Amino acid sequence: MEKLLEVRNLSVSFESTKGEVQAVRNVSFSLDKGEVLAIVGESGCGKSVLCKSIMKLLPKSARIKAGTILVNGMDITDYRERDMQRIRGKVFSMIFQDPMTSLNPTIKIGEQIAEAILLHDKRKTKEQVYKKVIELMELVGIQQAKERYHSYPYNFSGGMRQRSVMAIALAADPKILLADEPTTALDVTIQAQILDLLREIQEKMGTATILVSHDLGVVARAADRVAVMYAGKIVEIGTAEEIYYDPRHPYTWGLMKSLPYFSKGKETLYTIPGMPPSLLDPPKGDAYACRNEYALGIDYEEMPPMFRITDTHYAATWLLDERAPGIIPPVGGKMH
Repeated sequence: MEKLLEVRNLSVSFESTKGEVQAVRNVSFSLDKGEVLAIVGESGCGKSVLCKSIMKLLPKSARIKAGTILVNGMDITDYRERDMQRIRGKVFSMIFQDPMTSLNPTIKIGEQIAEAILLHDKRKTKEQVYKKVIELMELVGIQQAKERYHSYPYNFSGGMRQRSVMAIALAADPKILLADEPTTALDVTIQAQILDLLREIQEKMGTATILVSHDLGVVARAADRVAVMYAGKIVEIGTAEEIYYDPRHPYTWGLMKSLPYFSKGKETLYTIPGMPPSLLDPPKGDAYACRNEYALGIDYEEMPPMFRITDTHYAATWLLDERAPGIIPPVGGKMH
């Protein structure tokens, strides 16, 4: 497969009044052409910072400490804003969490999509731009596009606004789409529609997608591969089938157990005990150890490496070491 994006040993920190916040710690992954990679984990684990690092949309207090970002084999790690403006939109584009923070409430939806098209191709005539806007609105499932071209964001429902934001993101036919929690503010039915739409767009346009979510259940219907993040690190990565049917990291077990499916017949949903660690001073060893009921002594002393399970499935847990005791996972298959 053709690798569109490669992130190698990326570390990103924020300077704060209390010290250095290590938001992303030594993260590596790749994205193939036409693939949907889901990045999941609790709030604050570094998912959004990872995406904004790729897009170079980080605030001034943030800096890339180490690692490389390769897009189409091109190293963009040290690109300045002027360089990034040339490739944003055309090479990759981003859909943010809340569409109302991305849309201007005083400008018609059609005009906002047209503005995005002209930003990347000023040679287009008025007729060409209008035609492209209608095509994009229809592509993202906005019916009666010609009439709704003149609607304002406040005329649209949450789902329709998210579709409009998707149309803007697709204005320059990007090769990579980064969707940062695109369904968070939507109800369950609309969530499913938006995820199905992302999959349709990926199939029609061949766009590779990074789908960020805090909910393993949400991404199940859309992802080809899943990366699980915790405390700024990827702790498990594999195909969707491997992650859902044979999870190997205790944190992934916890996320799986917290899905409503596993709480059928119970009064309450399962919650992972404790809180994520402060990234101002990450703990020694495995950051998940203090919340992990299966933690070993070494978890508190040494950070686990990524253990290979299959050619596509890796997990960073000492439970996969040949010296570790056999554990039967609470979800998925057997450990040994």
